[in-house]
Amino acid sequence: MKAQVFSLEGKKLREVELPRQFEAELNKGLIKRAVQSIEAAAQQPRGSKKEAGRQNTARYRGSRHLPRTERGINVGRARLPRLKNRRGLLYGRVASVPQAVGGPKAHPPKVEKKRGEKINKKEKRAALDSAIAACTDKGLVEKRHKLGEKTALPVVVEDSFEKLNKTKDVLKAFKALGVLQDVENAKKKTRKRAGKGKKRGRKKKQKKSLLIVTKENSAVALAARNLPGVDCSAVRNLNASLLAPGCEPGRLTVWSEAAVKELGERKNKEKGEKVEKAVEKRKAKKKEKAKKRGKRK
Repeated sequence: MKAQVFSLEGKKLREVELPRQFEAELNKGLIKRAVQSIEAAAQQPRGSKKEAGRQNTARYRGSRHLPRTERGINVGRARLPRLKNRRGLLYGRVASVPQAVGGPKAHPPKVEKKRGEKINKKEKRAALDSAIAACTDKGLVEKRHKLGEKTALPVVVEDSFEKLNKTKDVLKAFKALGVLQDVENAKKKTRKRAGKGKKRGRKKKQKKSLLIVTKENSAVALAARNLPGVDCSAVRNLNASLLAPGCEPGRLTVWSEAAVKELGERKNKEKGEKVEKAVEKRKAKKKEKAKKRGKRK
């Protein structure tokens, strides 16, 4: 599979051979599992203090043989723990139970709860490959993004794109590549959040726009970070959540030529490591068999 490499002015320069990830089979179920696993891993464990609502003098005494003022049973009052005070037990108010004012929560969130979603390494890699391939499907991309009439997918730009350090230069490049419409559309769809999230640092809800993929952390990431909905990532940090936000594959992605080459090299390196491990396992098995034969003799 081949793709056109464009200049910053939108002119066709040459063709480049795409790595095998761009030809992977689309598997929406696998992508969804990988995204949920990434989002679950990002959650912070939370829970309430175990002593919360119980740091007081409240107690319950149910023995019948005690004086009336010292017991909480058969006295025509609720059989609940009460605060100790200068008089008898019945003069204190109810505490240390969920239905009391200032009492503990009935079933608070617990830190020990398992929040992670497990997924195998091979499945995670397959999900990433599938999400990369989905970025070349124009039907899927057009469902969530606005494209120009002549925009060809995948969008691959020359390496000088990574060196852009001003937002206005990045916008000019987007216009030449035919992807500026999507950034403008995302800006229009910035809206105020409903609910208490506004008080907690989440005032706005923002539509996702395009993703920029570079070989390494470069200047264009700083230039484009202020654009609404635009994300930037190095090849080594790519994951299914970036390529399919909200578990929906088909994100508009702008690749630098160096990033495409790096992606292919990483795939070949992984394959080489797998072969080496397989060879080492075979050698280890042969040694074990030889040892067993020696012991039998």
